[in-house]
Amino acid sequence: MSNKKKEKWVITSAWPYVNAIPHLGNLIGSVLSADVFARYLRLKGDDVVYVSGSDMHGTPVAVTAKREGRNPQSLAMENHKIIKNLFERWDISYDNYTQTHNPVHINFVRDFFLDVQKNGYIFEKEIKTLYCSNDELYLPDRFVEGICPYCGFEYARGDQCDKCQKLITPLELKEPRCAICDEEPEIQSTTHWYMNFPKLQDRLAQLIEQNDIIPTNARQVCLNSINEGLPERAITRDLEWGIPAPFEGADNKTIYVWFEAVLGYVSAVKEWAEKIIEQPEKFDYFWKDKDTKTVYFIGKDNIIFHLIVFPGILMAYNDDKSKKDKLVLPYNVSSTEFLMYEKEKFSKSRQVGIWINEALELAPLDYWRFNLVYNRPEKSDTSFLWSEFENNMNLLNDVIGNFVHRTLTFINRHYDGEIPQKLKLDDRDKDLISKLNTISDKVGESLDNFEMKKALRDIVDFAREGNIYLNDKAPWHIIKDDKNEAGHVFNLCAQFVYSLAILLGPFIPNTSQKILKLLNYHQSLNALGWDSINENVIEAGTKIKKAEPIFEKLDIKEIKEKLEKSRKQKQKEKQTKKKKEEEKMKTISFGDFKKLDLRIGKVQKVEEVENADKLYKLTVNDGEGTRFLVAGLAPYYKSDELLNKKILFLANLEPKKLRGELSEGMLLAAVDGDVVSILTPEKDISPGSKIE
Repeated sequence: MSNKKKEKWVITSAWPYVNAIPHLGNLIGSVLSADVFARYLRLKGDDVVYVSGSDMHGTPVAVTAKREGRNPQSLAMENHKIIKNLFERWDISYDNYTQTHNPVHINFVRDFFLDVQKNGYIFEKEIKTLYCSNDELYLPDRFVEGICPYCGFEYARGDQCDKCQKLITPLELKEPRCAICDEEPEIQSTTHWYMNFPKLQDRLAQLIEQNDIIPTNARQVCLNSINEGLPERAITRDLEWGIPAPFEGADNKTIYVWFEAVLGYVSAVKEWAEKIIEQPEKFDYFWKDKDTKTVYFIGKDNIIFHLIVFPGILMAYNDDKSKKDKLVLPYNVSSTEFLMYEKEKFSKSRQVGIWINEALELAPLDYWRFNLVYNRPEKSDTSFLWSEFENNMNLLNDVIGNFVHRTLTFINRHYDGEIPQKLKLDDRDKDLISKLNTISDKVGESLDNFEMKKALRDIVDFAREGNIYLNDKAPWHIIKDDKNEAGHVFNLCAQFVYSLAILLGPFIPNTSQKILKLLNYHQSLNALGWDSINENVIEAGTKIKKAEPIFEKLDIKEIKEKLEKSRKQKQKEKQTKKKKEEEKMKTISFGDFKKLDLRIGKVQKVEEVENADKLYKLTVNDGEGTRFLVAGLAPYYKSDELLNKKILFLANLEPKKLRGELSEGMLLAAVDGDVVSILTPEKDISPGSKIE
């Protein structure tokens, strides 16, 4: 092992929303890239904690739950378990994969922002916001879609435009629409708590300008935003689903997901230290040591939140003279460009792309890991192409697998499975050994610079060198005259095979372990270490196991047909399930109907509801007294047309506030296109009479 100083790292990957299963682009954009880097650091012997988790509170989760008529917590927990299991199957080596709806995170976030407020960076103000009267909901950030005011992109969201990467607010969108029902929202007033980013602007610019590690694309995006002037950003939302805002007077407000989810990188380490390894001091050991390097693996659409929002709130938190130990600022934000699918954007609805659960049904895991890193979109958007996937499978089989198998098979067959002796080196041997002794530094340099694609391609080139050496030496001819000389060649090739096993460890760990077992190594990769590669690592006389192929040939045509067949089957099952649900909805039991308390009421008073053009507040005589019903009848009836009308209403509906007015039931009406007609009794029936 090397005598280099052990370094300390917190490695993270972007938190996936739990409204959907991640696709291959999500995986390489953060999770798999971070896993490769964390595995490499552990192989070097560094102190590493790798964390992430499911983003339970994001508006996509709330929108999905709203559309499906589900409880958001139930939906989030169900999908979190699915995603966590999938990451385990992808062999992602998290030290803690958690979720944001847990007590450690919730308490940490609330305490954190109270400290930020004490430090003078949070203030409240009344603002105008968008409200959907159809869904009876204030519309924060991603509940709103519309046209970007900067680039004209038609599908910008109320927090950011994915096309031009600008941070925006819902009110800036042109032609805004509710993301749930597509209706045009109206403007209302509400109070929110804001983060004073202008106060941090110069310090954030300095942080980014002085960090040479940050990729050029990420640096430029952030500096452009800072030069235009950072806006104050609301850190609360009018949402039920989320972490309750801790500020005085912020009842019914939650913390904006992008302000609390990024803090999950901190709280996940806290949870790991306290709950998983039960060494609470390890939290400070990592997060409050100025020498700790924190690295965030993300897609390019999240750059602003990780290089401006996150370091900004850390600076605001640290800006307290009473705090001796500060939370460390980002060392690097490693962002990738987008992975496309056959030159199209991933789309679940159009079945464009491959999702990580599907991939595991189609081909062995290490083929996917290898392919995704080999074509990692580091400098520009890249497409997953089936033709390239096939080429990359051939690389594994023909370049790496073939070299390993040829070497071990020959040693099994001609040397009784024992590593032969090494003899005097000739110039060709010395050239190979020079490459062998320097490859870990070469690949390590690329990984240190977050160039995973280059690192893996250097390993493939290194394997090619082994094949060329073997072909140049042609030991199958030499053995006819000199078995020892042929054995010498395979001694060097065996050292080469070992080096490939170590080098491939961060990328395709299952394959790496398989090669090591064939060489009769049973230690873990980390126990062997990155620096164990050298020309004499395997001693002559070491017994190896019988050679076995480490890869298998696959038929791409069959894989694509399998994918198509699987999707058709799932679509058929989905349609069948939907049909059954629709049929079930058409009928209710007599017992269910008897639960409905339908009555006659008489309208005694009709009032307009403030800031709600469609609503009336009706005071209704229900036979026992009066109750209030709020109904969207204003576009269809004048107030005097409703006065003294006898109506049908549902009396045992849970009371609900609509625009601040309590509605104690539901008026019944028939709807035919644009025609709305309230239901009234044919004969003169007293208020309070029941419908049976």
